[in-house]
Amino acid sequence: MKDLWRITEGISPVVATAIHNGHKVRDDVYKNLAISDSDRLREEDPFTGIWTDIAETQVIVDISRFQVDLNRPREKAVYIKPEDAWGLHVWNQEPSRELVDRSLTEYDRFYVNLNDLLTKLEKQFGNIVVLDLHTYNHRRQGPDRPFAQAEQNPEINLGTGTMNRQLWAPVVDWFIHDLRNFDFLGRKLDVRENVKFQGGQLSRWVHRNFPATVCVLAVEVKKFFMDEWTGVLDQTVFNAVHRALNSTVPGIIEELNKIRK
Repeated sequence: MKDLWRITEGISPVVATAIHNGHKVRDDVYKNLAISDSDRLREEDPFTGIWTDIAETQVIVDISRFQVDLNRPREKAVYIKPEDAWGLHVWNQEPSRELVDRSLTEYDRFYVNLNDLLTKLEKQFGNIVVLDLHTYNHRRQGPDRPFAQAEQNPEINLGTGTMNRQLWAPVVDWFIHDLRNFDFLGRKLDVRENVKFQGGQLSRWVHRNFPATVCVLAVEVKKFFMDEWTGVLDQTVFNAVHRALNSTVPGIIEELNKIRK
């Protein structure tokens, strides 16, 4: 839908999505928001839309997750209470049924569009991999407080908890292998599976509707490439993450070709 998300179709079995990229909200939402723009931005995934160019087919969402969260089940897609949103006080007053319904209409339309896209690619290629790109905070205690411990916060967390892991093992294992072996500014990245996140609603929805033909790799990048409190980007580190993600695409395509044989 215009001004809500952008879908660019390419000729490739790899799709990259950035469904928490957006910051825009409708007027009726903005008028009732108690949360500040900066607090809202901190919980969004700015810059992930840029990373989607690693794939020819891209889905970039331009609306904020505070309008509707496309990575949560439909009944939880609009945050109502603080516990729905990391304890944040989102609304001046509880959103009206009309506001919620408008947001859920957008939610439904997104998944119709995604279904159309994946069905088309499924017919064209047979098997598809979706790179569902996200970022996550690791300084929740405050801008001057210690970082969260690295043991439970890998630099890249790969969520595979919603898929048939055995079916897609070659794709998953090579993706992890390629990321771990990438020369990341003279060192190796900390890449682990299902430590922090196991995949959200987009992964669940795809694996439920395309169980044997589409694999979603839910990629959560820790915000070590930026200051999550100010939004200031470390361009060098950001670009290196971009290159690391891009380095996995040839291996993904190679494994998909093996599966088809």
